[in-house]
Amino acid sequence: MRRVLVLGGTAWLGREIARKASSSGAEVSCFARGRSGAVPEGVRFIRADRSAPGAYDRLDGEWDEVIELSYEPDLVESALHALAHRARHWTLISTVSVYRRNDEPGADEMAELVDPTDLTEYADAKVAAERATTARVCEKLLIVRPGLIAGPGDPSDRFGYWMARLSRGGRALVPAATGRFVQAIDVDDLAAWIVTAGHNRVVGTVNAVGQSHSLAGFLSEATDIVGFTGRFATIDDARLLAQDVRYWSGPRSLPLWLPLSDSGFATRSNAAFLAAGGAIRPLGETISRVLDDEMVRGLDRPRRAGLTLDEEIEILGLAG
Repeated sequence: MRRVLVLGGTAWLGREIARKASSSGAEVSCFARGRSGAVPEGVRFIRADRSAPGAYDRLDGEWDEVIELSYEPDLVESALHALAHRARHWTLISTVSVYRRNDEPGADEMAELVDPTDLTEYADAKVAAERATTARVCEKLLIVRPGLIAGPGDPSDRFGYWMARLSRGGRALVPAATGRFVQAIDVDDLAAWIVTAGHNRVVGTVNAVGQSHSLAGFLSEATDIVGFTGRFATIDDARLLAQDVRYWSGPRSLPLWLPLSDSGFATRSNAAFLAAGGAIRPLGETISRVLDDEMVRGLDRPRRAGLTLDEEIEILGLAG
């Protein structure tokens, strides 16, 4: 039986990868502290602190596939030291945040990377992880660089914010949409491809990103699916920034809103992903899946990204 080791596997994407690998018939083990949640049914959980001496001693035998989700240098390098010689294929989950520039629409995997000078920064640490892994397992390595991931269970709340907000109706604050884009990949599509690519021993570097849609088109499709009957209040960038509204994610943000100078972030080439067998479901299907999930999780629950109702009312009031 095919043996798959997920270094992680209890958080969102890792859990979906473990689930897909198990459903494909593989014997799957997740090696993690387990603080982010439980592993899927049928998956073996090995609780471990990967930073502790001898942490990998409990992992025996050969592995058909090792999937690394961490970007912490010590964890990445210790795993390579312990397992590189026992893995037939290695997948490193990186990110499109490794690219130095976000102003190049259609940029592919050859675009210039950031210089990893500060490994406390996410992008820098991911570049360092890519370099360390390439140095050890280059001939059997797949580097996956996802963009925005969307789907049920998303802990970031970026994509789901809009389904929840439109579901509440009323006057909804939106940014100016001209020149802005949304490029999301469904977590199920991403996880399924990672498992298949590992099984087929795909190597190289791949931007795992969805199709690019205009922000206006995204909002229009979400409006239709949600059944939004309110109206949009469009506020320009200068007024949003003056009222301390933040780009992209986090508290007091407008999720998916990026500076116009960063329009290339959501228009990257996915040609390599499609050529490697990647599948991308229609945007509306992901919107519907996320809407259903938001209804279950609660429209008014605390969120990691977006404006609270009070913040939106305040900003709309000040904008007039």
